[in-house]
Amino acid sequence: MQLDVMPIDIIGIRRAWRNVRRVIGKADIVLEVVDARDPLGTRSSKLENLVKRYNKPLIIVINKADLVPRDVLEKWKYHFEKEYPTIYIGAKNRLGTTFLWKVIKKVAPQDKRVVRVAVTGFPNVGKSTIINVLKGRHSASTSPKAGHTKHVQEFRAAQWLKVIDTPGIIPIEEDEEALALRFALNSEQLSDPIGAAIRLIRIGLNLDPTVFRKTYGIEHRDPEKILEELAKKRGFLLKGGKLNIEEAARVLLRDWLTGKLVFYYPPPSS
Repeated sequence: MQLDVMPIDIIGIRRAWRNVRRVIGKADIVLEVVDARDPLGTRSSKLENLVKRYNKPLIIVINKADLVPRDVLEKWKYHFEKEYPTIYIGAKNRLGTTFLWKVIKKVAPQDKRVVRVAVTGFPNVGKSTIINVLKGRHSASTSPKAGHTKHVQEFRAAQWLKVIDTPGIIPIEEDEEALALRFALNSEQLSDPIGAAIRLIRIGLNLDPTVFRKTYGIEHRDPEKILEELAKKRGFLLKGGKLNIEEAARVLLRDWLTGKLVFYYPPPSS
């Protein structure tokens, strides 16, 4: 099945950054949510510089902790805590979420009757899921489509706490392949999903040589062969019986986005 390509919305990205900048200005605390599989790749220096400019406390929240071994998470926590308070949680399964409440209370200004927390980060790192955890009920919508939250939304999580959801922040300077690998674009937004998928496969094989065998039952180590085999297994065919490699590439990228395909980056050496 051929999918229409959705071009990157540069105007929308700039609008999102303006909204995030405004929210940081009114917030008392900023949470920067990063993906446990690629914490550095989903970290934003631009966001952190904005927070510093407004002199607001920042907490790094490493989300999707259920996808990564605990010893690796501890090392990432140690790495980030050299700069900011850091926790790791699995918001989807409510793993470690008690620590999120504790660290918010710890850094919250004592002179504020109501504390406002801005939840920021790349698309699809789980911001809305974290808001659901803080609120204790599912009223912040979640979606595997990158860039799902379009507008600033404010919710009351407790008598003393308000939470502000923000649009996903996307670095304009990155190419679309890099954005897809960092969860900021979904596969339907790519003009060339095959190039992005091959790039992802090479990274995956480098970090975990068995990941495609474990996920898809594919033994090949050649990226093109892996896509061909995936297309065969899924029955992705074009007219005339030719393999639909583009659809296989989109599926692979979608599986990476949603956490079905799992490998992770190790923390920097101390």
